[in-house]
Amino acid sequence: MPHRRRRRPRPSRRRPATPSRPPPGPDERRRAAGGCSSAPPGGRARRRVGAERGGGFELRDGELYAEGVPLATIAERYGTPCYVYSRAALEGAWRSLDAALAGVPHLLCYAMKANANLAVLDVFARLGSGFDIVSGGELARVVAAGGDPGRTVFSGVGKSAAEMRQALDAGILCFNVESAAELERLDAVARERGRVAPVSFRVNPDVDPKTHPYISTGLKESKFGIAYGDALPLYRRARAMPGIAIRGIDIHIGSQITDLAPYREAARKVLDLVDRLAGEGIRLEHVDLGGGLGIRYRDETPLPVDEYAAMLRGLFEGRAEKLVLEPGRWLVADAGVLLTRVEYLKPGPAKHFAIVDAAMNDLLRPALYDAWHGVDPVRPRAGPGSRWEIVGPVCESADFLAHDRVLDLEPGDLLAIRTAGAYAMAMSSNYNARPRAAEVMVDGDRAHLVRRRETASELHAAESTLAR
Repeated sequence: MPHRRRRRPRPSRRRPATPSRPPPGPDERRRAAGGCSSAPPGGRARRRVGAERGGGFELRDGELYAEGVPLATIAERYGTPCYVYSRAALEGAWRSLDAALAGVPHLLCYAMKANANLAVLDVFARLGSGFDIVSGGELARVVAAGGDPGRTVFSGVGKSAAEMRQALDAGILCFNVESAAELERLDAVARERGRVAPVSFRVNPDVDPKTHPYISTGLKESKFGIAYGDALPLYRRARAMPGIAIRGIDIHIGSQITDLAPYREAARKVLDLVDRLAGEGIRLEHVDLGGGLGIRYRDETPLPVDEYAAMLRGLFEGRAEKLVLEPGRWLVADAGVLLTRVEYLKPGPAKHFAIVDAAMNDLLRPALYDAWHGVDPVRPRAGPGSRWEIVGPVCESADFLAHDRVLDLEPGDLLAIRTAGAYAMAMSSNYNARPRAAEVMVDGDRAHLVRRRETASELHAAESTLAR
């Protein structure tokens, strides 16, 4: 693909009636202060999305690019809706965290539930990353992408016996065991298989991460993990099991965390437990502190990675255990956008709707969490814009991608929904019999189709009608 592409003349079209344009509101002022669409068309300004961690999206000559490729070119070639990822942003994020932990023996295990596309996994596998999985299907993806099962930890509260056999045969690093019942099953499966299962107990430290309740996982009322007070007796019990080999300890208190205090409190609690275990002769090889580092979707203040690393360095100085981390969203969210095209503009007496071709089946987070994603025109105009609800065609009132955004729009415009590299395509569905979007990975001035768009016939290929 060419590095630069001359803008073609925009076909003239009669604009539909639109609401009057109000004075700039807070959302518009925020965009003007730092959004990609703040530069006038044809200007030389360049602003990166996620630039501090190698973000690969920037406004260039009045057009939004993914690395060296115009997003409009990708839309023309592969259609919309379409997820676009930047290899440079993925690698930049992983390397920045790895470098910040230099001097601390560690293993980064990418929490692949955030984005399990094989090309994304391939990028991390080439960097030497480990993986954090929560299903047998995810383990199969690690193997298919060239990842190392021996650097893979298996989390999750409901591992089946079949998944345990699959993981034992693959030779994973360890199972993050989350209950006494799971430990009993794993011991039986391992002995039946003639193997010994390496385990780490996921301990619930009962620490409030001060995040969304749906992604808070370290409190005592959570379904995840083993109660802190039950951990020591369970380690004693595991020591006597012939099918179990104790390897480590694990915590994960939640996601989208922007405060260092809960991390520090949880880490200190688990290290105190590690020392008590050592006093009983149970010495661990690694301490897994999970993931959950927050990013900026709107106005959050993420933890500087150097501050996070400094805290970990202080806690692990002089310790023999290896540090394991499970970053997910932090590595991939800024590395992806969702491209969508405006189908219709529908001004109304109370709200004004921009109906786009992406929907809640493509990006569920706004409907599920009331999550906020930045919205940028791929070819922004200099006009003040109007307030729009960005909604999709799915037959649900909850089908929205963004509320009350000040944008200067026409039918046919391309929009980039930002920070869409995490929990976006991974949570997509075929609701309303809608084929899932294509996925594209940009590497420099080349765009690679890494998942083609589904077809309508594929959606019912596994089904059948009743015999007549």
